[in-house]
Amino acid sequence: MRIQFLGATGTVTGSKYLLHAGGAQILVDCGLFQGYKQLRLRNWSPLPVPPAEVDAVVLTHAHLDHSGYLPLLVRQGFRGKIYCSAATYDLCKILLPDSGHLQEEDAAFANRHGFSKHAPALPLYTEDDAHHALKYFSPLEFGKPSDIVDAITAELHPAGHILGAAIVTIRHDKRSITFSGDLGRADDPIMPAPTRIARTDYLLVESTYGNRLHGNADPMEVLGEHIRATIARGGVVVIPAFAVGRAQELLYYIYQLKQAGSIPASLPVYLDSPMAGDATRIYHRHHAEHKLTQALSRAVCQGAVLVNAVADSMEIDRKQQPKVIISASGMATGGRVLHHLKAFAPDHRNTILFAGYQAGGTRGAAMLAGADTIKIHGGYVQVRAVVAQIDNLSAHADCNGIMDWLAGFEEAPKETFIVHGEADAADALRRRIQEELKWNCRVPEYLEQVEL
Repeated sequence: MRIQFLGATGTVTGSKYLLHAGGAQILVDCGLFQGYKQLRLRNWSPLPVPPAEVDAVVLTHAHLDHSGYLPLLVRQGFRGKIYCSAATYDLCKILLPDSGHLQEEDAAFANRHGFSKHAPALPLYTEDDAHHALKYFSPLEFGKPSDIVDAITAELHPAGHILGAAIVTIRHDKRSITFSGDLGRADDPIMPAPTRIARTDYLLVESTYGNRLHGNADPMEVLGEHIRATIARGGVVVIPAFAVGRAQELLYYIYQLKQAGSIPASLPVYLDSPMAGDATRIYHRHHAEHKLTQALSRAVCQGAVLVNAVADSMEIDRKQQPKVIISASGMATGGRVLHHLKAFAPDHRNTILFAGYQAGGTRGAAMLAGADTIKIHGGYVQVRAVVAQIDNLSAHADCNGIMDWLAGFEEAPKETFIVHGEADAADALRRRIQEELKWNCRVPEYLEQVEL
């Protein structure tokens, strides 16, 4: 076995790991780089391996930093199968076409307004590319080893991060390597705790929160406080939120706040993301894979106005009464939330409330750092609204949660690779693993190859 790290090294995006085993080449995750421009430019660079020579792809979950490069991989010649859980496949059916559509929209907008350095500006891939890529998906059952390439098996176990998220173990010739994917939280209100893994020869573990702990405050109460304070000012709460996972958790908390009378039952709540609306319905369909009952899942789904049409989205901005708008994307990197930021960020009565990790180089990170202006669609928007964050709403395990999951191994892996984290977070987790567990571990470099 040999592994090459094609992404998620020194950053939390672009997850791609090329595994060579038994003459086959398997790509575990196939994500987009996001954040800093120098990272995003990697999306346009050719992979070190021709896509036509990749035999199979295995996805840990559907978030675009793990799946969003797939349409380009297929367009460039990949013809193998893409393995993942059934729920991940359902989510990719909405995430990938939406990603292609947004890229086409952004390119068209840039061309209309002439702010791109390229003439014409082009999308990385199109909605049609995404639909074509979906033809190569092949869902797997959790807990059942499945043949994916000659004498190579993959086994998925629930990771608890979002619906369908998996810990992936690949085996060949009595050797095994496990990819944690993104690990969920043991106390998540919707998703179950990550599955314990007893043993593996090699391990890749994420380190998004490798140097941080989640806060002790109840996220539902913090959310309620921000909503009540904003309503008192006559303002609007805009919540940039990941369409899959975070949006559903926010709807759950808002439902509970209304039921408890902590916020007005009549307060308008808009889920302004067709993708998030579709994802919410998928959560309801796969109710056996999370903690919510069918009845509660249905009630949460009905707790917001689902906005599909662009005209209806624009109408939300024209209505001046207090309201809550949940809209993708979670780091304010694209999508309809940008139009809501243009409409509401300049007004001090409003609140821009971030509900998750903000990678360096994103608008979310800049706003939380106190930026007075943000660049949107080639122009600058004043930020006078209150900018806040719910620190402990992340769907990732914090550093103690990661260490607790690692403690479930019955024996140490031969080597553990710390991935999917900013440099300081990855190195902090490396030190903890070496000092507390006495494991052999390291933080790999971008494009580094390691013989296993």
